[in-house]
Amino acid sequence: MAANEHPHEHAAQHWFAKGLNDLGHAERRLIDRLMQRKLVAENVNDVFGSDMTFGERLADKVSRFGGSWTFIIVFAVILASWTGFNSWILHAPFDPYPYIFLNLLLSMLAAIQAPVIMMSQNRQAEKDRLDAANDYKVNLKAEIEIMGLHEKIDQMRTDQLERMLMRQQEQIDLLLKLVRERDE
Repeated sequence: MAANEHPHEHAAQHWFAKGLNDLGHAERRLIDRLMQRKLVAENVNDVFGSDMTFGERLADKVSRFGGSWTFIIVFAVILASWTGFNSWILHAPFDPYPYIFLNLLLSMLAAIQAPVIMMSQNRQAEKDRLDAANDYKVNLKAEIEIMGLHEKIDQMRTDQLERMLMRQQEQIDLLLKLVRERDE
């Protein structure tokens, strides 16, 4: 490393074969965290759930309930009860067949429920993007750490091979010296 080269720039060149300014935000942040020996992984659930508004929490609850078997069963019971009361039990039904008032209520429910569920799905998609970005950072750090370990092992092998060659050379020199002394 050159005397005036910044360690972050050296790491960018070493691990990504790019200059620090050529890296994306995630890669620059990863190098910074690596140099400080800090974790890069984040609990996306904590990060994402910490700033939820009341409306977002409500949308998630409505979506969770609206997509459950409990909702389907309760709703089926309500529909069956509505039609049963208005068709067979009540002598003067308030909503006779073809159940126009029930259709109005169902349409209003669908008009409200659909955007709420879409809001929740959009939030889930955003959470998935954050989760994927976090996975990328963790995988990238793991890859860099593994590459570093490979370099260390390669360096250890090279050092060991050099020491072995030096010992062999010393033994050869010693043998040559003994042979010369014997021949004299």
